[in-house]
Parts: sequence; C-alpha cells; structure tokens
Amino acid sequence: MLVVVLALGLWLLGWVLGTPKPLRWGAIGVLWLAAVGVNLALPEGHPLREMTGGDARVWLAVALGFAVVVGYRAMLSRLKSRVAAVNVPTPSAFSEAEVARYARHILLREIGGPGQRRLKDARVLVVGAGGLGAPVLLYLAAAGVGEIGVIDDDTVETSNLQRQIIHADQRVGMDKVESAEIAMRAMNPYVQVKPYKRRLDAETAGLIAEYDLVLDGSDNFDTRYLINQLCVAAGKPLIAAAITQWEGQLSVYDPAREGPCYACVFPVRPAPGTVPTCAEAGVAAPLPGVLGSMMAMEAVKLITGAGAPLRGRLLIYDALYAETRLIGVKRRADCTVCGAVH
Repeated sequence: MLVVVLALGLWLLGWVLGTPKPLRWGAIGVLWLAAVGVNLALPEGHPLREMTGGDARVWLAVALGFAVVVGYRAMLSRLKSRVAAVNVPTPSAFSEAEVARYARHILLREIGGPGQRRLKDARVLVVGAGGLGAPVLLYLAAAGVGEIGVIDDDTVETSNLQRQIIHADQRVGMDKVESAEIAMRAMNPYVQVKPYKRRLDAETAGLIAEYDLVLDGSDNFDTRYLINQLCVAAGKPLIAAAITQWEGQLSVYDPAREGPCYACVFPVRPAPGTVPTCAEAGVAAPLPGVLGSMMAMEAVKLITGAGAPLRGRLLIYDALYAETRLIGVKRRADCTVCGAVH
C-alpha cells in the first residue's frame, strides 16, 4: 500500500505541476525499481520490506501485467489508425455530402475509402438502356461510378415500362438514353453521364477504348458478338447477360486476364429465328432486374477488386423454380476471336 500511495501521490503532484506524462511515468518507474531493490536487498521479515510487498516477485508480476496492458493498448491504437487510413476517404477526394452518401460502401472492408475512390475514377460503358441496362445504370449511378456511358438508339415505349424501371410513363416517346440520363442524375448528381443516341457498330467501336469496363445489356446476337470482338481487341473486361421468359445467364468475359471470351463459350451463333426475343416469347418483369443487379454487382467487384468475379464461370438463373447454377467455362485455344489476339 505504501508504494501504491506514493505512486498515486507522484502522479497527482505531476498533474498539478503540469509535468508531462512521460516524466510522471518515469518517476513511477523509479519508485518501482526502489521497491524491487528493497525486496531484494533486505532480509525477510524486515519492516520496510513488508511495507513494500515482501517479495520482489510481486513487483515483477505487476510490471508484467502493466506491460501487457500497455502493449494491448498500443496494438489496438495501431489497428484503429490503420482502419481509419484504409476506410476514410481523403477530404480532397470526396465532399462531405459524398462521404455521407457512400458511407455504407466505406464501411465495407472490401471496398472502404480506396475502393470508393476507384469507383469514382472508373469509366464504364453500358450497351443498352432496356431491361438489363435499366438496373445496371441505376445501381452504377447509386454506387458512385464516376463516368457512365450509355449507348442505345431506341425510344421509350409503353410496353417497356413493365420491366425497364429506369424509364417513366411521362417519358414515353423520349430517347432511352435521355430518359436514362434524367433518372441517373436524379439518383446521384455526383456522377457524369454520357448518353449516345446510336447503335453500337463497327463505326462507333472507338467508344470502347474510352472506357475501363463494358457491360452488355443488348438484346440481339449481332451486337453481342460485335461487343465481344471489340472488347477482346481493346483488352477490356466485358460483363454480359441475357434473359428470356423466366431464365437468365451472366458471366465476365476477360481473355486479357486468363478468362474466356463470349465466343469461347458460345462459338456458334444461333440461326435466325431459333432463339425468340422477349417481344416474341415474353419475360417476367423482375427477371431483368435480378440479372441487371448482378451485372452491376460484378462491375463493382471488378472496379474495387473485391471478392471473386464471374470470370471463368457462367451463372444460370431459373426464376420460375428459384434455382441458380454455376458452370465452369474456359478459353478455347482455337477461338477465332481471342485465340489469335492472345
């Protein structure tokens, strides 16, 4: 008790005099050494030894416990500083409003501040502002992708509104890219939207070189095979999905990073008329929302580096029976599209 009282007295005296904490801890350390010295130097039963614990091992145990506590606090402080450095964006990267908007992303260990910055710096091209493109565009805008290009040559029709949730009844007759831009800017004013009222063809292929990632939500095989060919030539990852009636499929085609291209998985183009379109066969309203949301999720993963993307895997979703299957797919050495390029 004598040593404890003296230690408290030294600490309070130092606090009153404004002595820095390191010096106060140093004085207590000297007191600890004196207590250890007394217990080592004096014989058992000596009054002063009894007043200071009676055994040097007591003070060694106290020192060990103190070291454990200090070490734990130092480690915890270091971990907290590392988490803060990883998860909090710099003021120059985001405004206060953006930090509040993307807070749920920033809290995710796999995204954090650096991942959100990568989203802000990303440039993504979405082909098609229809059933698949609608949720893709909305979620990319909501996620904070900095620049989003959308290419489509169609106009909004009443029959689109059953599933193309980016459009509205008041915008029937408007160009789809313009309608999509209105919805995306209303969703997030901090993203840049580039609408292209045209069809993606060989003449407009240069667009792909301006973007980091391409998402294909087109509804015909000519466009799908063309986009794949252009992405392979430009070395850009391609996220492509297709839907009909109650089923959909999705994959990431990226031969530049050891994945297959679209032509590796589907080398033979279906004959005209063998695969009915949604206009011919129908489609369940939420189905493009499910697959389109998955496309947006794959895009966020590719941009931020989170998780394992669907590169080398084909996801097949059967909404009617709530079944999902994953099929492994590989590059083909004899692929006429990516085999000659890589």
